[in-house]
Amino acid sequence: MSECKKKTLPVLLSQIPQYPWDSETQGWLLGAFFFGYLFTQIPGGYLSDHYGGSIFLGLGVLGTAALTMFTPLAARMGPYWLFALRAMEGFGEGVTFPAMMSMWARWAPPLERSRLMTLSGSGGNFGAFVALPLTGYICQTIGWPSVFYLCGGAGCLWAIFWFAFVSSDPLTHRRISTEERDYIIKAIGPQGTGHGWSVPVLPMLLSVPLWAIIISQICSNWSYYTLLTSLPTYMNNIMHFDIKSNGFLSALPYLGAWLFSMVSGVVADRLIERKVFSITVVRKLFTLVGLLSAAAFLTAVSFAGCNHVLAVTFLTLSTTIGGATAAGVYMNQIDIAPRYAGLLLGITNTFGTIPGIVAPIATGYFTEDRTLAGWQQVFWLAAGINVAGALVFTVFGSGKIQPWAVSGEEEEADAEKDRSRSIST
Repeated sequence: MSECKKKTLPVLLSQIPQYPWDSETQGWLLGAFFFGYLFTQIPGGYLSDHYGGSIFLGLGVLGTAALTMFTPLAARMGPYWLFALRAMEGFGEGVTFPAMMSMWARWAPPLERSRLMTLSGSGGNFGAFVALPLTGYICQTIGWPSVFYLCGGAGCLWAIFWFAFVSSDPLTHRRISTEERDYIIKAIGPQGTGHGWSVPVLPMLLSVPLWAIIISQICSNWSYYTLLTSLPTYMNNIMHFDIKSNGFLSALPYLGAWLFSMVSGVVADRLIERKVFSITVVRKLFTLVGLLSAAAFLTAVSFAGCNHVLAVTFLTLSTTIGGATAAGVYMNQIDIAPRYAGLLLGITNTFGTIPGIVAPIATGYFTEDRTLAGWQQVFWLAAGINVAGALVFTVFGSGKIQPWAVSGEEEEADAEKDRSRSIST
């Protein structure tokens, strides 16, 4: 069966500017952002660890927001201009997540990391939940160019508040209380300081736990980017929802992921704090739950056929339970090397961005004829890759600070503790 029956009346397409771009061109344009995103991950993480992350995160969002407002102009000029603009947006945005990780390495006490980092990271899912239906409404009421003007303007406004109120670490924050500052600094210890200009590059390259994170994030991001960039297309071409329904239903999975990721962070911290499981076991457990459950429901979507209720339900459950990985592999960098957390996130995100480029192109290839069978292949591929990522992290992942990430100051402190224990016994 090549397509499903329409459930609602289609939007009046004559009211929306159309561009003669085929599925392959659309795939390249959707992936263009990630071409630029690749190049600033590692430099952004390295500089954030050294100087502090607040300035880089703020400038990254501000630059991307400003460029977003030029999207309608670039679209009118042609696909090459739009590709270049989206690549430039990715270039600016690439520093943000490494900078965020670097900041949490200096702000989040070890027993509060999971809940704090999943709370901040869940903003991406919440943003997708709000933006997808809102942009659909804006497109139908005041035109699609307004989406880019409003979203870009909101990002620029956000940057003003960011630079006014946020600091890279507790020591430089002007409004933090003395008690809170001392608590955070004591809880984090020497790992909350910058790493200087030199980094242990070779030990990093040979680190098995680091490669476990890299491979698992590549696998997890494949399904995430597939749905993020192509789910509205599936809802339109196969399910035939109108633009308002499309926006709302495409947003549902991200509402679930937002809620589930925050709950996962709280539960993960409780398990670690009460010593039910080690950090290693907790990270592997939440990664397994997230990736395997997502794979199972993606497979179920492929067999849902034209059943609109089942398809939307399975897609929502896939992304919702997949949010558990936020308390797993997606924060594991700060476990194995807090001092280098920003740099490590830059490294893992650089590799993890590859699916953002390849997945939309692959989806465009499989779905060129806009058939249900093509979309089944898309979901099967994403599910299989998810399973592979879960297995790799379960076997090779770790939650322990790696030897190459420990400073001389920490080694001396550990040696002093050992001597004290020996004397006391």
